[in-house]
Amino acid sequence: MGMTSSRPYMIRALYDWIVDNECTPYLLVDAHASDVEVPQQYVNKDGQIVLNIAPTAVVGLSIENASVSFNARFGGIPTNIYVPCSGVLGIYARENGQGMIFEHEPDVDPEPPTPPTKPEKIESTSTDSKRPSLKVVK
Repeated sequence: MGMTSSRPYMIRALYDWIVDNECTPYLLVDAHASDVEVPQQYVNKDGQIVLNIAPTAVVGLSIENASVSFNARFGGIPTNIYVPCSGVLGIYARENGQGMIFEHEPDVDPEPPTPPTKPEKIESTSTDSKRPSLKVVK
């Protein structure tokens, strides 16, 4: 069974760690990844944008399993930002560069979980219907 991406969990954990250490969390984003909504005029020649996601810089930050979203000002204009987690290239502290850069992850929709099957009823072969009990062993 395939596991879901660890990227959103790492983003949340590193964000908390960076903020707890009184540093500024920066998100490195592939601005050309599918469904990314960032102001294109701030994207560099490599197709990337660095976003300050400090609590004082953004409003309504939401780091979910599927995406990172928030509202921030760019040139004084409030802008809604949406980045699928697969478009996040890294998260690091501005002050010292500590954080993590992620490996490329293909854009795949996770398979819906299969419903659990009902366990088969196990017939007791014992004729003894006593309840289990504990004994003190010295």
